[in-house]
Amino acid sequence: MNTFKEEKKPKEKKEAGSVSKSLATVFSGNFLSGDNVVKSLPFIFFLTFFGLMYIANGYLAQRTVVDLHRVGNELKALRAEYITIKSDLNYNSKQSQVAQATDSLQIIESVIPPTKIVLSEEEMEKIAVLN
Repeated sequence: MNTFKEEKKPKEKKEAGSVSKSLATVFSGNFLSGDNVVKSLPFIFFLTFFGLMYIANGYLAQRTVVDLHRVGNELKALRAEYITIKSDLNYNSKQSQVAQATDSLQIIESVIPPTKIVLSEEEMEKIAVLN
């Protein structure tokens, strides 16, 4: 029924000197000699390994991005060169340009259209015998 409330004891606050003591153990290196640190060394090495892998992955990604930009710029330059060469080829292969280029070789364009040569059976046999 009626019971006494238990008085809650206020938690004791750490002294301001405890912070300075913990900092002193960290700076002096005494915290490394504890058993807890020795037990957790494999985990610390594991985390260190993953940290190094994370840094290496960042460098690899950065190098890949730089290579992609370089190849993209090279592709744009090659595409422009291809279009230029193709345009020059189309221009130089026009009939008027070919005729102009062959004038210096004294080759003229034929104005007589080609005709079909019709041979009879006898003429074909004569040609076959000669070969």
